[in-house]
Amino acid sequence: MANPEEEVIRIMKKAGIDLTATLPCDRIKNLLPLVSENFPEIRLTREENGVGICAGAYLAGGKPMMLIQSTGLGNMINALESLNVICKIPLPVLTSWRGVYGEGIEAQVPFGVHLPAILEGAGLKYTIIEDDGQLSFLENVIKDAFENLRPHIALVSPKVWETSECCAWETAATPEKPEVMERTCRFNLTKENLKPVMLRNDAICAIASHLADEVTVTNLGVPCKELYACKDRDLNFYMFGSMGLVSLIGLGLALRIERKVVVFDGDGSLLMNPNALLEIGKEAPKNLIIIGLDNGAYGSTGSQETCAMRFVDLEILANACGIQNTAKVNSREELIETFRKFRAMQELSLIHVILKPGNTKAPNIQLSPEEVTKRFKEALKAELSQ
Repeated sequence: MANPEEEVIRIMKKAGIDLTATLPCDRIKNLLPLVSENFPEIRLTREENGVGICAGAYLAGGKPMMLIQSTGLGNMINALESLNVICKIPLPVLTSWRGVYGEGIEAQVPFGVHLPAILEGAGLKYTIIEDDGQLSFLENVIKDAFENLRPHIALVSPKVWETSECCAWETAATPEKPEVMERTCRFNLTKENLKPVMLRNDAICAIASHLADEVTVTNLGVPCKELYACKDRDLNFYMFGSMGLVSLIGLGLALRIERKVVVFDGDGSLLMNPNALLEIGKEAPKNLIIIGLDNGAYGSTGSQETCAMRFVDLEILANACGIQNTAKVNSREELIETFRKFRAMQELSLIHVILKPGNTKAPNIQLSPEEVTKRFKEALKAELSQ
């Protein structure tokens, strides 16, 4: 019989998995190098980010899967509920279940022992795999996720790997000729303060008026309503929850398709999850443009001040994360000119738009999250098949 790590790879290949998002755990250290060898892989900096990336990949026709330590489920549950569950987006997740079997780290125990009850309480489907004789259960986990359009989590006990003779991690960890990495970063420093003259709706409508066949993903709340009112399109994906993941959904899309992906993100969202820019800068898809709508406020919740108002420059933050093609604008004319310029380029880009706080009275989106997802996915599939 094959080692359990090899059996997992076989099951994933049979299921047609074509993208993996991973974060390490000591218990699956021999599995992860095999994943890297056999599948396109995104190495995450935070588990929640994988939810957004995998959602984008699925919307573009992919079959993604996550492989993480079970502790990461603690920061994924809201994203799974407010994105995957309400939008009916499938996601199989293989988790190394810590805190229960042979656990030597006390801090792993409290969350680990209660994890099945936590998942049950959250209404999230899960399957326990206690030993290597139950690895076939993983086939159903993946099948169920995609057939029933929901997350399905495999809690894999460390006992599964006990008899394995696989030592892939040793080879992966000690290459014969360690690669010397050169690190460079270019900063764009704007010496003058740009006075905000536009509202967020002005900026969204300015870009929307110049959209052609681009795919768009828009931050939750009022920004979605503003784009919906200004220019509703089948290729608009509107967010209803999971704040902080909108640019990551754009990343997942951009990694799967060649056409331009335009993300309308906000300062509150980007600062809630600056890891998103790290993931994006690392993967650097050439067809992704992020419109950083910075009004220095949490616009949808009463315009409370964000750190971007006085303390953080989003353009410099993006530069530090490896996104080097950036610009800072404050007028409609500059925004349109910069968008046209970046759209003609083949380079990951971010436009930092300085705005005044404030919302417009936009109508609610007359589509459910599930309807938005279905409409978007079908429209994109039709466009890509032409």
